[in-house]
Amino acid sequence: MSARRSTQARRARRAATRGRSRVEAAWREFAASFARAGMVPPVEPGLAAVEAAEGSAVVLLAPRQALTFTGKCRLRCLYGAVRLLGFAVGSHQPALPVFSPATHCSLTLEALPAERPPAADLRQLRAAARAALRAHRVRRQARVKVMARFSPECAVVLLEHLDTPVTRFLLSHPPLSRLFEPQKKEESSFTSEDAVLASVGIVKCSPERGLLVSESMGLALEELIQACCEEDEGVPVVLVCGPKNTGKSTFNRYLINLLLNRLPSVEYMECDIGQTEFTPPGCVSLSSVTEPVLGPPFTHQQTPRKMVYYGQTSCEQDTERYLDVVKYVFSSYKKEVPLVINTMGWVKGEGLLLLIDTIRLLSPTHIVQMDVYDWKAMAPLTPEYVHLTPGLYTKGKQQAKCKQLGADGGESWKASEGEGGASAPEYKLLYVHPEFPRAGVAGEARVHSGILRDMSMLGYLGQLQAPDIGAVLPLHCLAPYQVPFSAVALRVIHTDVAPTNIMYAVNASWVGLCRIPDEIRCQSDGPVLLTQTPVCDCLGFGIVRGVDMEKKLYHVLTPVPPENLRLVNCLLLGNIAVPNCVLVGQQGVEGEIPYVTADYNYSILGSGKLKKKKQFKRRKYAFECDYA
Repeated sequence: MSARRSTQARRARRAATRGRSRVEAAWREFAASFARAGMVPPVEPGLAAVEAAEGSAVVLLAPRQALTFTGKCRLRCLYGAVRLLGFAVGSHQPALPVFSPATHCSLTLEALPAERPPAADLRQLRAAARAALRAHRVRRQARVKVMARFSPECAVVLLEHLDTPVTRFLLSHPPLSRLFEPQKKEESSFTSEDAVLASVGIVKCSPERGLLVSESMGLALEELIQACCEEDEGVPVVLVCGPKNTGKSTFNRYLINLLLNRLPSVEYMECDIGQTEFTPPGCVSLSSVTEPVLGPPFTHQQTPRKMVYYGQTSCEQDTERYLDVVKYVFSSYKKEVPLVINTMGWVKGEGLLLLIDTIRLLSPTHIVQMDVYDWKAMAPLTPEYVHLTPGLYTKGKQQAKCKQLGADGGESWKASEGEGGASAPEYKLLYVHPEFPRAGVAGEARVHSGILRDMSMLGYLGQLQAPDIGAVLPLHCLAPYQVPFSAVALRVIHTDVAPTNIMYAVNASWVGLCRIPDEIRCQSDGPVLLTQTPVCDCLGFGIVRGVDMEKKLYHVLTPVPPENLRLVNCLLLGNIAVPNCVLVGQQGVEGEIPYVTADYNYSILGSGKLKKKKQFKRRKYAFECDYA
């Protein structure tokens, strides 16, 4: 009797389960019919983006779920933790500005995995998440939608519209007005989540447009992080090298952000004068980095601890002065925190020999060599290779060429005199093979290097804008500083200029504001001219927007604060020009634009037309930008 009852009970439970399944399936089909009719857009599993308030949105990410995007916003983590370009953002940290322009690899926001808490703590976690939403004035309707998808392992972030003086200044130039918009339209339906994200200022794109961390890159980063945190053999000095377009800059940002997860600061030395990270181009600098790097160079221009203005984007004409500058800047490194060194992409011919000299000069503990798998651009920089190969200015320790008879009567090699005591440099060589499309292919970068340099300079000049939200002021509307001829010395770095023509060269030029130890002595009211280029500290940059010959004054426009300007006693003029868009895009000017004319004799020595910087449209991934 009891057996028959248990059998009947099992049948009843199975029937009830089938009934519930049919009901749930019917409800799912009913909901799907609304989505197919376009009334309710389909939602990506685990992703929820709702409008929190005007200009802000709350995004909920399931564990390990990622959001790759183009645009700019201010990010704050309300619950859980997320990772962005290697930097982990938790709920205890302040809001961070995030920049993902179309000119660079798209950023990816990823929810970090978390251990599932005990069931008893679930109510407390929900209450904490709900309290965080209330604290940031998220609307009740948005809170309800987010909490309906909430799980203890998820991450909840608040994205806010971001508008800075630098971005406003860049976007005011027509060629860069679409800088934060995707250049290639994604082939996907526009959902309600997309509309919410767009209201903040970001556009979701495919994961393929984000950073591709190869296996070799992951292994190298893991070893470097361990070495920097343990410091078993002293403070690590990491030198990153490789050909152009292999991802050195992206690797450096990722490494710095990973280190800042564990250390309060990281030192960064810039030796690539053509593509600088924290300064305008043409500089060798040493910077102390304490905040995560969540954008390209034009978004985080800052004053380094030590900086020298080399004045050119290539050092081929004067490699000896380049090494002198590198040595001078490196002397300020105190070996208290890890140092990341970026190097130039010039690794062929004399460029490779110069890199060997740089390695011997800086004595790194780790070298990260980035190149494609065929190693056609440069040979592996093993310690033995660097030990034996002569550099441009240093000698290699060649194997001895003299023979002697050994005790057993056989021939053996003997080190030549003066070379036996030298040992190979001691560093760990790590290989990184980039796997993103067009890696290592010359001329196939997403954006021309000249445009990136101009953007860094515009980012620096953007610091002249008022911090409050308002209309962008053209540079010719800003009041310059008046500098007497007798207060500063002048030097043109890259070429010889006759003293009678020096003011024509200085006017409307980009100059380094430097400090030399010598006192400026002027015998007359005329300009003080240096006969040699000094290796000296650079405190910032400016534009000489005018020269008053009657009053013997330079009119200099610069964001350098007055307390630092008092230390400047030298203006260095290099082969780096004011971006063309600054000159041709002067708003509110009636008649002929100052410093720009079409009626000119181009046969005069040293004259030339403004070059038209336009990327080839046949390139699928090129960022189209026309400064002309």
